[in-house]
Amino acid sequence: MTGQITNQFTKQFTKQMADTTDNQGGRFSEVRALVFDLDGTLIDSKLDLALSIDATLKHMGRASLPHEKIYGYVGNGAAVLVRRALGDAVTDAEAEEGHRYFLAYYREHMLDNTVTYPGVREALELLSRHPMAVLTNKPVRFSERILEGLGLSRYFRYVYGGNSFETKKPDPEGINMILRDLAIVPREAMIVGDSDVDVRTARNAGTWICGLSYGLGLEGLRVHPPDLMLDNLAELPAHLNGRRA
Repeated sequence: MTGQITNQFTKQFTKQMADTTDNQGGRFSEVRALVFDLDGTLIDSKLDLALSIDATLKHMGRASLPHEKIYGYVGNGAAVLVRRALGDAVTDAEAEEGHRYFLAYYREHMLDNTVTYPGVREALELLSRHPMAVLTNKPVRFSERILEGLGLSRYFRYVYGGNSFETKKPDPEGINMILRDLAIVPREAMIVGDSDVDVRTARNAGTWICGLSYGLGLEGLRVHPPDLMLDNLAELPAHLNGRRA
């Protein structure tokens, strides 16, 4: 049922955008580089994240939470994820202890169940002529290890995480660094992500944004619509060759 709702939303979004794009002769033809979010975009990591939160809650003497609720907390970095899971009454000291325990546990279990989403490997191969980077709010060492473990590292020139800069997405500091790294202007870059955090990052930086309906942040994409909405990453190459699919 969820897949049907997602597909209906994407079709409705595409129809709403049609009048804007039909007369532009390749709306995204100027895009030269791609910047990907990680969790919910390239990798389905939600079970390992939820199980790590389960272990953290047990360690902290808290009651467990439904996994669907935990999934809704993902996207703003590990510290925020842990604080939200521990609840409104959590103290700073408890949040810090929970964060430390979560990172230690997740470090050992981050690849237990995590896999790439369908279409990701095919898409990255087709998109490999574009310079690509990863910008995530997950700690950078964890991100690099997951990409390496899943055999995806070779596709990305740069990988930046939530601890790579003083600020996290949706602040544009990270994407601005990537633009400088690649010597391109904002309109030559497209962020690809699954949540409103990615949309707001793109808007703050002046880049294009592609949203993916299968990730963790569909509700946020309803509120903050991207420039392009897809159900499968393998659909993206057709939008970057000077025509719409």
